[in-house]
Amino acid sequence: MNRTWGGEGGGGPPAATAGARPDEARRHNRAALLRRLHVDGPCTRATLASELGLNRSTIKAVVDGLAEAGVVTEALPVQRNGAGRPSLMVLPEPEAAVVLAVDVRVEQVSMSMVGIGGQMLGRHSWNLHHRTRTPGEVITHVAESAQLLSEELAVTAQGVGVSVPGVVRSDDGFVHEAPNLGWRDVALGRRLGAVLKVPVQVANDAELGALAEHVRGDARDVDDLVYISADKGVGGGVISAGRPLRGTRGYVGEIGHLVVRPGGRPCYCGSRGCWETEVGEAALCRALGLPEDAPRGVVVAELRSLEGAEQPGRLDDFATWLATGLITVVNMMAPELVVLGDLFTALPPAVVAKVRTMVHERSLVSRAVGGTRIETSPLGRDAKLVGAAELAFEPVLVAV
Repeated sequence: MNRTWGGEGGGGPPAATAGARPDEARRHNRAALLRRLHVDGPCTRATLASELGLNRSTIKAVVDGLAEAGVVTEALPVQRNGAGRPSLMVLPEPEAAVVLAVDVRVEQVSMSMVGIGGQMLGRHSWNLHHRTRTPGEVITHVAESAQLLSEELAVTAQGVGVSVPGVVRSDDGFVHEAPNLGWRDVALGRRLGAVLKVPVQVANDAELGALAEHVRGDARDVDDLVYISADKGVGGGVISAGRPLRGTRGYVGEIGHLVVRPGGRPCYCGSRGCWETEVGEAALCRALGLPEDAPRGVVVAELRSLEGAEQPGRLDDFATWLATGLITVVNMMAPELVVLGDLFTALPPAVVAKVRTMVHERSLVSRAVGGTRIETSPLGRDAKLVGAAELAFEPVLVAV
């Protein structure tokens, strides 16, 4: 499946536009071929020709040019099927184009150098505390760690993607507000780009989680999905008709601030009874009988201890509130798949099954489509890091 992000393109085979100048057509075909290899992996020239809608001579010219530039290689498949000589496979060279992915969380920053094909070449992470959580401190530490990773791996990042748990303006990476970090009006894209000297793109963390699931997770063949993640707060990312739903200037995805319990607990956003006050990390701690500020490791360990229970009753109310919000999301968005990420991935299977049943029974849309799938993320804690890498690769694959 070909997936196009950003720009004006859509899904489907990205064949060259009729009437395009030869140099434009070559760049288009080159980018399309690299995108195919990056997302779906090695394949033969014949497969590339068929999927991209290009003739053999065009594929030959593009592959030969990329091979000469050291961007792809060709090799016999490891496993051979059938008689006769197998066709050569076209493989991307991971280090031919490298991006830096950064996932800024409330308590930790993770970063990785990622090569074509999504291969993580090296990674680094560090914990955040009140003093080290300021934008300036985070930017400085990212720059220093990027330099160390670059020297260690002998690679240079050609672009940077950053995931932030907040309201982010998509065109320039301006963080309007990231309450759990204590950030407001931070020109993160501009400031980080000035330090790293490469293009930087910044997006909301849940949006990038949705992107990661669509490109490399369980939603690879799903064009309509919602990704819901729980950390300190709750966020959501939406893929609609195969493309990210970003709203005005990228300000979309604050699903955690759906009001599900009018007059409920106060939320930092100024409202009361927001969904994240009932299903965020603090709410989960209360349900488990833990202090609201219990360390993440303790929370996950407590959830894991419940995995064998058929009916972990302590989480009944939590499951009801999780389902209540999901019913609204499903009725509004009509996704084929809902992916639960981050802390939700540690929920016992019996709890997820209960939530799934409640949504199927109480959502008009879910009943109409035969039951919306609700699954936990296979990418786990790496989802937003993977999404940040894919965001950075959007312009890089065009320029290789």
